[in-house]
Amino acid sequence: PYQETEDQDRAIADVIEDLGAGKPMDRLVCGDVGFGKTEVALRAAFVAAMAGQQVALICPTTLLARQHYANFVERFHGFPVNIGHLSRLVGSGEAKKFKEGLADGSLDIVIGTHALLAKGIEFKRLGLVIVDEEQRFGVTHKERLKALKTDVHMLTLTATPIPRTLQMAMSGLRELSVIQTPPVDRLAVRTYVSPWDGVVMREALLREHYRGGQSFLVTPRIKDLPDIEEYLRKEVPEVSYVVAHGQMAPSEVEERMSAFYDKKFDILVSTTIIESGLDIPSANTLIVNRADKFGLAQLYQLRGRVGRSKTRAYAYLTTGNRSMTETAEKRLHILQNLDTLGAGFQIASHDLDIRGAGNLLGDEQSGHIKEVGFEL
Repeated sequence: PYQETEDQDRAIADVIEDLGAGKPMDRLVCGDVGFGKTEVALRAAFVAAMAGQQVALICPTTLLARQHYANFVERFHGFPVNIGHLSRLVGSGEAKKFKEGLADGSLDIVIGTHALLAKGIEFKRLGLVIVDEEQRFGVTHKERLKALKTDVHMLTLTATPIPRTLQMAMSGLRELSVIQTPPVDRLAVRTYVSPWDGVVMREALLREHYRGGQSFLVTPRIKDLPDIEEYLRKEVPEVSYVVAHGQMAPSEVEERMSAFYDKKFDILVSTTIIESGLDIPSANTLIVNRADKFGLAQLYQLRGRVGRSKTRAYAYLTTGNRSMTETAEKRLHILQNLDTLGAGFQIASHDLDIRGAGNLLGDEQSGHIKEVGFEL
């Protein structure tokens, strides 16, 4: 349904060329939130699966794995490709079937969360590993993936690479493709940083409600949720809301998210489980409570949940009344200034400056080099 942008075309061509080059690929595709990185993954997976190799796609959250699974099944409908799905939302009977399929080679593509890294999982002919949102994984996880097979192709997708990954790409240890052209008709998200103000928030939520859209309200801790619910009940009784967080039963999260997808509620109040990759085009207002508690890439990902269609989206990053640390202020300042389209790469570079590059040989993913020498 969409026309590919030229950067997207170039990234896809690069990836396919790498797959046929006869040596293992290690490519980082850095594209902005909502700029169609998933499309690159889809095509790479298709090429690999058609060449008779197994593909593993690993995502950080269950909701994102579910969404990718639905996407892949829909796109590969009518092709001889078997697709499986592993995460805590999948029942044990089904999961067992998928695991057996991976071991005997009958399953071509598997999409899952960290469940794919579990000890008991065997691949018969793994050829391509795709890591989505790599900033959510630790080094040990990523190395574990490479260890699955020696000559496996790695494709890493992210909007804001972690400092260490970015450093590796900059220094040429990894191939890098950047997707910077936005899809047609896409508008930048208006970002406001301010202390929490009940009246302003009420206005923002009602404005979204009256133009027929939905809103996200995100908070760093589960124990903040009751206060927010009370605020919504008292101050904004006109709108309906639903609460979701990671300590609920999987089926319940599933039900509530589906209800929100189907526009049964106006506001989704949640912790950061919505952070990565969710695609709900009708939601175009985001309010983050205690934004000083989040990292740069995190806030940037959250902001990427809105503004995914043709309407103008608004993001309010609110701070507590107490004073913030200096770096927190710096982070919010950067986000407020970089609200153009395609700022992900610049944000990652700022992140690299603030947090340092970490250890290219070891497993720290950020931190400045304090001394040079050997550890004995």
